[in-house]
Amino acid sequence: MKRFPKVLLLAVLSLATALSSCENNNDNAPSVVPSGPVDSAGRVILTGEITTSRTLNANEKYLLQGAVYVTSGNTLTIPAGTKIFGDQATKGTLIIERGAKIMAEGTVDKPIIFTSAKAPGSRNYGDWGGVVLVGAAPTNRPLSVGPEGGIRSAFGGTNAADNSGILKYARIEFAGVALSADPNSEINGLTLYGVGSGTTLDYIQVSYSGDDSFEWFGGTANAKHLVAFRGWDDDFDTDFGFTGKVQYGVSLRDPQFADQSSSNSFESDNFNPGTPANGSNDGLPLTAPVFSNISVFVTPGAPVTTAQSGSGAYQSALHLRRNTSISIYNSVFVGQPEGLRLDGTSTWANVQAGGLDLRGVVLANNNTPLRAAANTGTGAFTDADVQTWFNTSGKNNSVVSRADLGTLALNANTFSLTAPSFLPQSTSPLLTGAVFTGKTADTFFTQGTFRGAFNGTDNWTQGWTNFDPQNAAY
Repeated sequence: MKRFPKVLLLAVLSLATALSSCENNNDNAPSVVPSGPVDSAGRVILTGEITTSRTLNANEKYLLQGAVYVTSGNTLTIPAGTKIFGDQATKGTLIIERGAKIMAEGTVDKPIIFTSAKAPGSRNYGDWGGVVLVGAAPTNRPLSVGPEGGIRSAFGGTNAADNSGILKYARIEFAGVALSADPNSEINGLTLYGVGSGTTLDYIQVSYSGDDSFEWFGGTANAKHLVAFRGWDDDFDTDFGFTGKVQYGVSLRDPQFADQSSSNSFESDNFNPGTPANGSNDGLPLTAPVFSNISVFVTPGAPVTTAQSGSGAYQSALHLRRNTSISIYNSVFVGQPEGLRLDGTSTWANVQAGGLDLRGVVLANNNTPLRAAANTGTGAFTDADVQTWFNTSGKNNSVVSRADLGTLALNANTFSLTAPSFLPQSTSPLLTGAVFTGKTADTFFTQGTFRGAFNGTDNWTQGWTNFDPQNAAY
């Protein structure tokens, strides 16, 4: 029998062992040859246009430099566990244009992470741009209206079922920055322009956004399991005729940080001033999403009414204005200066017509739980009118004072900014009283008895979220 030289045999065995190690430890196995140019930290640079479908490698790290556009007809596939960093100097931003797709499906154990390129301990609000999805679903603005911040993509159309892909088990951290010096040029952690209901949005955490955590500009996209953590401006902002459905969302705020525009949990409108609403792409469809099972926590103490470390102060749990027709069910809001601010006679008209609806809503620890605003002239309404409507029998809405906050039996660590636990205690009245009728009878919504985002046993944030991204070693 012919024998291999000993040196050659050892080399072959060494190579086989290395290959086996790579297969068994795929998370840590580096690519032999980078798939593109790299920065000084060895991250593959993504810049300009992606004009052919591309699949990233979970064993590589990536850096977004400037506006990175996935162009129409192409798909960007991002495997579970992939880490993508946003460059601060160039305001790195990922934009999935109308007609393009993102296929980013992480897992509980291997979420996809979009985060700051800065080192642990030095990351901050607005270190990079964020993630922007652009679709062809209906909006109430002319099709000539473009996105904020100078993003080039047209958005909106007539395809309510338009599909921009999948974003699931993903974290977006330290994004949300003004892309230009123009007013209202900020983008958010996750920005959705005319995104359709064919898109899958599930298990997404946005942390330390420099503007809103989530904002929908029109479209019909549905979503479940959203986490807004320590955002700067609003948690859930709906505009331009958004008509999608959302269930299970939680926000935990840092009471020291708010925006100069006054931060809200929900801000919902159409455009300024919200009227007239004449027809398709001309004021219609009205912003009319349906949210259910949302929990928002700011503070268990006195609500913050003046600017602290941020640039502004908190305002409302729900600022509903400019002809919005949003509906919110089975949700709890704790610690904002105002609970509900119904703003404008056109908004009040939607209340009277049954378009804008609140049921199973708990407003807790507010200085002013219910307020009418900007309501002079024809159709004017008062604080008392709002109170009468909110407290209508059968709606199961309630106001809980600061002194009675303990009656909600929240988790002792609900407001912890480093290790929160949101499951209510077994004695909490939030575990009952949900209202699933009318708009929430839709098959999208999972029926249940509890109000807020959590029942007493299922912590759906476990495993894939990170409540200390500042110190994470990526």
